[in-house]
Amino acid sequence: MMSERNNLGFIREINGPIVTIDLPGIRSGEQVKIGELGLVGEVISLNGREATVQTYESTDGVRPGEPAEGLGWPLSVELGPGLLGGIFDGIQRPLEKIALQSGDYIRRGLSLPGLDREREWEFEPNPELAPGHQIGPGTVLGTVQETETVLHKILVPPGLEGELTELAPNGDYAIEATIGHLRDKQGHSHRLKLYHRWPVRKPRPYLKRDDGISPLITGQRVIDSFFPQLKGGKGAVPGPFGAGKTVVQQQIARWSNAEIVIYVGCGERGNELVDVLETFPQLEDPYTGRKLMEKTLLVANTSNMPVVAREASIYVGLTMAEYYRDMGYDVVMLADSTSRWAEALREVSGRLGQMPVEEGYPAYLSSRLAAVYERAGRVETYDAGPGSVTLIGAVSPPGGDFSEPVTSHTKDIIETFWALSKELADARHYPSIDWVTSFSAHVHAAAEWWHKEVDRRWEARRTQALALLARDAELSRIVNLVGPEALSDAQRWQLEGASLIKEGVLQQSALDEVDTFCSPQKQFALLDLALSIYDKGMTLIELGVPVSHLQDLPQLAKVRRCKSIYNSDQVASITDLGREIEDAFESIRLQYAKQHSDD
Repeated sequence: MMSERNNLGFIREINGPIVTIDLPGIRSGEQVKIGELGLVGEVISLNGREATVQTYESTDGVRPGEPAEGLGWPLSVELGPGLLGGIFDGIQRPLEKIALQSGDYIRRGLSLPGLDREREWEFEPNPELAPGHQIGPGTVLGTVQETETVLHKILVPPGLEGELTELAPNGDYAIEATIGHLRDKQGHSHRLKLYHRWPVRKPRPYLKRDDGISPLITGQRVIDSFFPQLKGGKGAVPGPFGAGKTVVQQQIARWSNAEIVIYVGCGERGNELVDVLETFPQLEDPYTGRKLMEKTLLVANTSNMPVVAREASIYVGLTMAEYYRDMGYDVVMLADSTSRWAEALREVSGRLGQMPVEEGYPAYLSSRLAAVYERAGRVETYDAGPGSVTLIGAVSPPGGDFSEPVTSHTKDIIETFWALSKELADARHYPSIDWVTSFSAHVHAAAEWWHKEVDRRWEARRTQALALLARDAELSRIVNLVGPEALSDAQRWQLEGASLIKEGVLQQSALDEVDTFCSPQKQFALLDLALSIYDKGMTLIELGVPVSHLQDLPQLAKVRRCKSIYNSDQVASITDLGREIEDAFESIRLQYAKQHSDD
């Protein structure tokens, strides 16, 4: 492609990461190399032969007059075996290999391919294919065992279809090796390899879009039991600084039942990403017993990296997520955070002189956010059955103001909203997801799964718990004004029941070895235990038993602690504790009845 046109030009003007170049024949969206250092950039606007480029590296020291070269393709990623377990920067450069060549800091202009060219993979051809077969986009040519837990399906790239003229036999191949040939309708022959490139800003095609049918189980009670997210759904975790957004996302990445996990650190602090990079390789997947990194890849773009690379990193992660979706896998992608991504849009927009709107953000902020979240979903792939991408973005509103543009636009787009509360975080209640302002549009769909797999009372118990928590918020305002003495025994027991739910169910420590992950069965057992105690206590209060007799029960403290005492395999022990408390309540009832009969 590059030989067909003059792809050399020069730099006219430099404005931070925005560079104006003179380059004949350049195309919008095309990748370019800028200056003597060969900095990577992307064309974002055209005016004749003059192009505006956003560079993904610092332009310090670059001068007008230095060369500019068009590469002939848009910003793309390499898709093939070797992605899982990898750590990449915002434009898919492998950070581990960069560290070997460049040390602790990425040398400007350093260009490395995303996939290892030397490693060989054992390719097993699809036994149902033979020369002469008609194949098309998404056809599975064969498989490669990428990790112990993930079978990588080698797909015909989108846009290619025709007759298969050759397919390689079983054997070891590097990703540049030819494993087949396809002849299209025009008679042109195309080489098929273990990998292909795909432009990150272009959604990958699929056969049709389906509705989600099963929840993404995260092992976090406040999410799974109260505000569930379906596989293929769109969610957001908004919250102020220090409320625990990153920990919530890391917990989802660690413990969700997705088959592939992609974590994109977009403009976050370096120490937080270092924690991810150090802990993830040590973690075990609770569903397979294997290392978590066998199904995980990380995109790291910290706050000290070039700002415009943040904008690209979200698209890079999404494209890799769609690639594994096309193999029929359920993928969860976590973007931390979309606020930093939006700030990159704002900076580039400002340097281009575009008219700002709300808080300096460009007018197209809402449409860009919607386009990003729209790439999530459950789909029917061309040849690998159903697959899904679940997209969960963290949002960092300044001062915790949920009315600011990024949060308010995100709230209009997504289906699940896990709002973090600074008040809960200050009270050391984690995860600090506020049950009053959070919501999920997936409750009724998730209920079908819960009723079938766990217990038919799940939706009713969830509704009862949320109603009790809402009542607790009302009564707490009264207590703050006039004190607890103004409440009746029934109202004081409602506060006690809500406290059991908050402390025994909603609170969950990511650092507790037992409680960091909670199975759906244990989640329901804890919720049912707390509500059963509340129901039985309310019955006794209606009979006239003083609330103080119930609050003094020593077993209530154990209810608050049993989430950390019993692991997910000890649900029967939680049930036994419920029987023990039933006996204690019955003893109180009999004692109270005897006193009244004696009177």
